[in-house]
Amino acid sequence: MKGSCAKPVLFTCAIFLILIVAQENRVAALEPCDPMKLSPCLDTITKGSEPSELCCTKVKEQQHCVCQYLKNPNFKSFLDSPNAKKIATDCHCPYPKC
Repeated sequence: MKGSCAKPVLFTCAIFLILIVAQENRVAALEPCDPMKLSPCLDTITKGSEPSELCCTKVKEQQHCVCQYLKNPNFKSFLDSPNAKKIATDCHCPYPKC
């Protein structure tokens, strides 16, 4: 009876370990925060033009950094602008609530 209980426990532990490793890889895959990577969006932020595909890609890569950028007074005015919110909408990236 002891051996029959060990297999499900080992299987459960193996699945749990796989999930932990997968989560670590997902976190490690996040793009480092670098506001300069949002430079393809400059025209959209300053002029209100349609965001390019590259702009949307960069916004999605940097989305996890927006709250950090909002803490910086140099970026806050740009990120709080209606044009930045337009980028979030047009690129299908929800504007964060920090």
